[in-house]
Amino acid sequence: MAHDYLIIGAGPAGLQLAALMHRDGHDYAVLEAGAAPGTFFTRYPRHRQLISINKVHTGYDDAELRLRMDWNSLLSDDPELLFTRYSKRYFPAADDLVRYLADFASATGVRVEYQTRVMRIGRNGDGFAVLDEHGRTWHARRVIVATGVSQLYVPPIPGIETAERYDTVSVDPTDFTGQRVMIIGKGNSGFETADALMETAAVIHVAGPRSVRFAWQTHYVGHLRAVNNNFLDSYQLKSQNAVLDGTIERITRDADGRYLVRFRYARTVEAIREIRYDRVIACTGFRFDAGIFDDTCRPRLVINDRFPEQTSAFESTTVSDLYFTGTLTQQRDFKTSTSGFIHGFRYGVRALYRILGARYHGTGWPTTKLDATPEAITDALVARVNRSSALWQQFGVLADVVTVGPDGSAYHHEEVPLAYLTDGGLGASLPTFAVTLEYGANHDSVDPFDVSVPRVAENDAAAAHDATYLHPVVRFHSGGQVRAVHHLAENLENEWDLASVHQQPLAVFVKECLTDVGS
Repeated sequence: MAHDYLIIGAGPAGLQLAALMHRDGHDYAVLEAGAAPGTFFTRYPRHRQLISINKVHTGYDDAELRLRMDWNSLLSDDPELLFTRYSKRYFPAADDLVRYLADFASATGVRVEYQTRVMRIGRNGDGFAVLDEHGRTWHARRVIVATGVSQLYVPPIPGIETAERYDTVSVDPTDFTGQRVMIIGKGNSGFETADALMETAAVIHVAGPRSVRFAWQTHYVGHLRAVNNNFLDSYQLKSQNAVLDGTIERITRDADGRYLVRFRYARTVEAIREIRYDRVIACTGFRFDAGIFDDTCRPRLVINDRFPEQTSAFESTTVSDLYFTGTLTQQRDFKTSTSGFIHGFRYGVRALYRILGARYHGTGWPTTKLDATPEAITDALVARVNRSSALWQQFGVLADVVTVGPDGSAYHHEEVPLAYLTDGGLGASLPTFAVTLEYGANHDSVDPFDVSVPRVAENDAAAAHDATYLHPVVRFHSGGQVRAVHHLAENLENEWDLASVHQQPLAVFVKECLTDVGS
């Protein structure tokens, strides 16, 4: 059982990568611990409503534009393999995603070994030896880990082992009737749990050391989503619920099973208080399980050991030929973009596939030849920012790139990880234009609903560099460094195609950059 590639995990990322490899005839196998694809989503979220949107009616005829509002579909040329055919709900049920992933696996014909849990991964000569639960050893030149963050992250709080956990706590609200409940964690899992208990629990406190961060303000969709924040309304209207800002110093449990929590407030004169609860639930997020690696290929972990550290090519920084894909790649843009979610990492998976092709199969990055004129380059970049779903979803992470050769030729490379580009992933450091979609530098500190805060006017080309909302940014690279930056003006409908506002200023910028190179 020897392969060029062994993919660990048949969740959305593993299936996406396998489908690309299967389409192009690569030698691969997928090992999946569960009996079907998407095992994680058979359990999570616990209350079975996804927070990834599923906007069926967009008004767009263009399939690429529709993907901007479809956060659950994987990439495929088959129009039947769209999640929007599985649910009409804006926030769909998790079970619909499980059903969709099973159909995707079946329709694409990907080769998956189900009920094959990986027990150990080690080095073996020039490749890897992977031992499964049945005692079989799989050999591969390269391993791609797509297992996601499968274990609950447990912070180092004395006594937290006595608390209940998000992954196992009852989801029946009647089990909490009349009880005092503390929920540890101010993320979506914590507030999802709190929202479910509001009708039955007597008192609910959601606690954590950091401020609640709202997705609508930070533009990071893993921060608290509005669909989960009804609890905040009940808190501010003094309905026996509260958000506690501070640190939990100790959790103890008495003989009757009740909890005593020693809590240090962050913002009040009363620094420490001991509070009693009937239930304490840890909703503290998830982490990567690195326990399957032996000492010959254990990857370095970062961010409180929650994620494997990766290069700009999604390869382990310490183990060559060990790659990661899917939600694990959020280590590269942690809490700033969308690599932790299907609508983001589906494009990251495709980028990884292209990187593997360039490294091991001589395929290079897909390119389109352009006329090396300011007008042609401008038209190509403007067309892409007005249509691309990849740049839209992976804001600040993926870029469309135009390289200009010494012979006057220009080539357009779509959806290149910006860090991979700057690390020399496309080869020689030719004069290069890279366009991304980005929010302004201080976008997460601005309250978008505060009308007293001035903001850049729509279609204001002169002030585009001060924009806070999503807009295109073009960087000119020469000699391996960024030499100039140009911002395209904000537009409410995200249509950056006005001749005098968007296209002409960009064409002037491109012309000036090319002139400087030639002089």
